[in-house]
This record gives sequence, C-alpha cells and structure tokens, in this order.
Amino acid sequence: VIGFSGSIFSLFISKWMAKTSVGAQVISNPQNQSEAWLIQTVQILSNKANVGMPEVAIFYSEDVNAFATGWSQNHSLIAVSSALLNTMSREETEAVLAHEMSHIANGDMVTLTLIQGVVNTFVIFFSKLFEFFVDRVLLKNEGKQPGVGGWIAEMIAQLFLGILASMIVMWFSRYREFHADAGSARLVGANNMINALERLKGHSVSEIPAKLAAFGISGSSGFMNLFASHPPLDKRIEALKSKEFV
Repeated sequence: VIGFSGSIFSLFISKWMAKTSVGAQVISNPQNQSEAWLIQTVQILSNKANVGMPEVAIFYSEDVNAFATGWSQNHSLIAVSSALLNTMSREETEAVLAHEMSHIANGDMVTLTLIQGVVNTFVIFFSKLFEFFVDRVLLKNEGKQPGVGGWIAEMIAQLFLGILASMIVMWFSRYREFHADAGSARLVGANNMINALERLKGHSVSEIPAKLAAFGISGSSGFMNLFASHPPLDKRIEALKSKEFV
C-alpha cells in the first residue's frame, strides 16, 4: 500500500499537476491559425493511434520541449512549449506530437507508474528487513521498538536501494523513448522524426517537472547516463535510421 499509493496518486493528478507546474494553457477555443492547426493535427493523430482525443495545451518556455501525461489512453494531455511552435517546422512539430501520442497509445504513463510502485515496494520491504537484521541480530536489541542502530540501518538501506530503484525506472524510460520515436515514425514518417530530433540538438532542454520529464520529447542524457530519462539524441536518430524498434 505504501509503495504504490504515492505513484498511483501522482498518476491520477498528473494532468492537473502538469497544467499547474508549467502554467500550461489548454486550448478550448483556438484563437489563431497555429492553435487551430495544433488541435486538428492532434485529432488526426489520435484517430490514427486509436486513442481518445487528448487535451492540448501550450506552455510558455524559451526552450524547446513537449510532453504527454494522463492516467489512461482516453484521459490524457499533450502540451508543447511556445518555443517549439516558433522553432520547428509543421512537419517536425507533427512528428513531436506523434511521439507524445505514441507514449499515450503505448500506455507508458501507466506502465511507468506500476514499475515505480513495484520498486518503491521493494525498497521499503528490504529496508525494513535490513533494519530488523541489524537491530535484532547484530545489535541484539530485544526491545519492542527498533533502536537507533536499526533506524540508521534502515535509512542507509533506503538511500542505497532508492538509487538502484531510480536506475531501473530511468532505464525503462530510456527504453520507451525508442518505442515512442518508432511510433512517431509509423504515424508521420521516419524522416520527419529524424529531422525533429536533429533540430533538438541545437536547443537547450526545457526544465519540465521531474514527474513529466520521462514523457517529454527531450530530456537530460549527459550527466550520469544511468539516471537520464532520455537516451542521447544521436542514439535515437541511429535507431530510427536502422529501424531497430519499428
């Protein structure tokens, strides 16, 4: 219960959290040609991917990024930064939208939540087990409550196992990025997705919240790759060209 509750709660409030944290403005009634094109393109992609029409939003940022979130395929949100709309061509933007649509169609948000819940459960369970071993076996504490040594042992175990858990979750995130790229290639063509990734090379990554970073079009990949949410752009381009995940 403890291991899964936080992850599941975050999933159910993910759309609200996304709108609040980045100031995303949902497009209810398109105010200009760009917004109308955005809505129309997402509608076409959702039909192709056989999922419900997501909410579509724009958030102001000087950096190029986009993300998808939501608790199910039919209750989702796709948000793009203002810089992305101003920087990328229509074909490149469509490829990014198709990438995010693929995250939704593949159920990546739900799957990542389940994986996070599982690793959280193991972290808590084995931390408690280590606490019991240190407190009862090594320190011979016979009291009803764990001693200071057991409490310290549990904190150390949670820190160490938490790092390992993060590595597992981020590995899955990187793996699913390749499949989302491949999904975009199937929806709008590999060349458009390759061009979009090439365009991203020259731009910094938007600091979207950590809970949403795994489903952005781009993310950190330089510092400590084991903890990066996204593979390097060159590897993603190479995978598309080789059709490794198609």
